[in-house]
Amino acid sequence: MLMTAKNVDVLLVGGGVMSATLGMLLKQLDPAMTITLVERLDHVAHESTDGWNNAGTGHAGYCELNYTPEDQDGSISINRALDINASFEVTLQFWSYLVEQGLLPAPSSFINTTAHQSFVWGDKDVEYLRKRHKLLSAHHLFAEMQFSDKAEEISQWMPLVMQERESGQTFAATRVEHGSDVDFGSLTRSMISHLKDTENFDLLLKHSVQSLKKSKRGHWRVELEDENTGEEKTLNAKFVFLGAGGGSLPLLQKSHIDESQGYGGFPVSGQWLVCRKPEIVKQHSSKVYGKAPVGAPPMSVPHLDTRIINGEPALLFGPFAGFTTKFLKKGSVFDLFSSVKRYNVAPMMAVGRDNMDLTRYLIAESFQSHEDRVESLRNFFPQASQADWKLQDAGMRVQIIKKDAKGHGKLEFGTEIVAAKDGTLAALLGASPGASTAVQAMINVLERCFKDRLVSPEWQARMKELVPSYGQSLINDADLLKQVRNRTLSTLQLKR
Repeated sequence: MLMTAKNVDVLLVGGGVMSATLGMLLKQLDPAMTITLVERLDHVAHESTDGWNNAGTGHAGYCELNYTPEDQDGSISINRALDINASFEVTLQFWSYLVEQGLLPAPSSFINTTAHQSFVWGDKDVEYLRKRHKLLSAHHLFAEMQFSDKAEEISQWMPLVMQERESGQTFAATRVEHGSDVDFGSLTRSMISHLKDTENFDLLLKHSVQSLKKSKRGHWRVELEDENTGEEKTLNAKFVFLGAGGGSLPLLQKSHIDESQGYGGFPVSGQWLVCRKPEIVKQHSSKVYGKAPVGAPPMSVPHLDTRIINGEPALLFGPFAGFTTKFLKKGSVFDLFSSVKRYNVAPMMAVGRDNMDLTRYLIAESFQSHEDRVESLRNFFPQASQADWKLQDAGMRVQIIKKDAKGHGKLEFGTEIVAAKDGTLAALLGASPGASTAVQAMINVLERCFKDRLVSPEWQARMKELVPSYGQSLINDADLLKQVRNRTLSTLQLKR
């Protein structure tokens, strides 16, 4: 039976950290706004946002070497690391505000201090890390980064990594003390729990979007199906945000907005090795990132991580990427094929042709044995025993395929907001660094889709309360960074 359409100001599709963040921002800016969040699963934060489905790293560019690529001439670009670090500082400011206002629980329930470290071996990579440290530490965002090529000091930083290293091997490491481990699943559930207690907010679980059509009034008529009952529901929304992870691309395609033309997706699966033995877990209290193998996607940068998920400590190593045709962990093997459209088939074919090495790498990764994976782990933990580590599936990531300036296809390993020119719909595509930059990404959505209200004195003043550095550059203003970082490290209890 078709029900009468319900009118809402905002429809959020997908119960992950992006939708939760945008919902929290909008409710702080306008408590009277009517918002509905739709999630196709039976609870929120169960796909990419779930603690086991992502690295949990508060991505700040401290340890992720893929954010500072080295060119063939030996020069190193740090611009992306600066941008990501500044974006994470924006996220920390908003979380700090929510904690201070009692809108989030104790910080330790979702974020914990975990040193961020990089570790490399071999003369070439040691020299790269030395140059990287010199460039980054000269900037105020990274001024506290330490470097060492001394075995004794590195052993204090990462005891498991340095156990019984081969004699004569050269190695080096960097360290930032105030790095963090984030349980994005717990964070998201807390935010949505708060939203449920506010007026004019509805959460619809086990509801899937069947169609999105623009009405003559300029609103979106969205047809939903209640997967519990099979009942159809209709929402009329002034604004729609598609924050469904790998599911965003198919939904964007259903919208038929001009801006969706040419976009495709390249899905990549992942797995972790997980150790829960207390006597091993307690010996490692950091995130240690290395360099990705040649031909590997950025999401496959190997790292040995301290994790605290739902309050329980563990060690993770990986991720091990794999080839898949699913766009979601609980998706369909036909997702990739059904995403091929008349307008994106050429870019997708071009990417497939130009990235055969990547495809072969992903397929080879999928066929690795447990022994092969543990052997990779031994680069970071030489004494690792197969029996102590179990394989755990991670989340799916759909990398962006889009047209380049010449109309050909290119593959991108980042996130991108695709918005309708009239500002009535926006979608977040891609992955890495993802959740860590959620607040900055959602502020970008506000600037593109709510610009008429955002320029008002009321919203401008409110934004400065939510994010004190709003409208200013943390990359260019060292004094401002010092001010906001002192506050966030204290409020979120990230000082050692």
